[in-house]
Amino acid sequence: MDRRRAAAAAAGLLLAALAACAPVEEGGGPGGAQAQRTLTVFAAASLTEVFEELGERFERDRPDIRVEFNFAGSSDLANQIGEGAPADVFASADSRTMRAAADGGRTATDPAVFVRNTLRIAVPPDNPAGIESLSDLSDPGVKVALCAEEVPCGAAAAEALGAAGVNVTPVSRERDVKAALTKTELGEVDAALVYRTDVRASGEAEGIAFPEAKQAANDYSIAVLTGAEQTGPARAWMELVLSDESAEVFDDAGFTAV
Repeated sequence: MDRRRAAAAAAGLLLAALAACAPVEEGGGPGGAQAQRTLTVFAAASLTEVFEELGERFERDRPDIRVEFNFAGSSDLANQIGEGAPADVFASADSRTMRAAADGGRTATDPAVFVRNTLRIAVPPDNPAGIESLSDLSDPGVKVALCAEEVPCGAAAAEALGAAGVNVTPVSRERDVKAALTKTELGEVDAALVYRTDVRASGEAEGIAFPEAKQAANDYSIAVLTGAEQTGPARAWMELVLSDESAEVFDDAGFTAV
């Protein structure tokens, strides 16, 4: 928590400095409105609810900034960044994908780990297939959705299943965790391996904990991307994500502090 307190202090100073020098439209505009810039954040799909809440807070503090999000599987986002997609900040659901972006010269700051997430077995309401553990997913009559193996939630699922010695043949491989969860919510599958946070945000799917999830936990990383302003909104967003204020939001969503 020492790192979080230091980041929180830095974030407060940075946001205050930015607010003091925020650009204003020449000519005043209606009511002296400030000129608005866009901050583009590429983030893992499992961060959707938390980042949208933080985005609203950020925009309230910085009316000159409009935050736009691109939520998808981390590997897809990294590929888009590698192909030159315009983005200011990248938040990945694992350190491996972020490391690849950094090694490719796409990050302008050192990546920072900010939260951890673990898997749950998501089942439809009332759990019609009677799933109780990972071993139940190996039943040929059970329809299971998993994330694609190159996506962090898919890699974590493979690690957890390997640790449990369970072989699963999924009926579908999804590009991100939200898509796998949707299959469960709609009753198209009997179960899916998704993050604890996604089950909590669902309000429909039920979540079943299993011990091997601890062996396949994912550490989320964030970095400012090459070309973004180092002392501008991109850095301010990163500091907000690392702050104690945001730690409470992540905790409420089911993430674990690191």
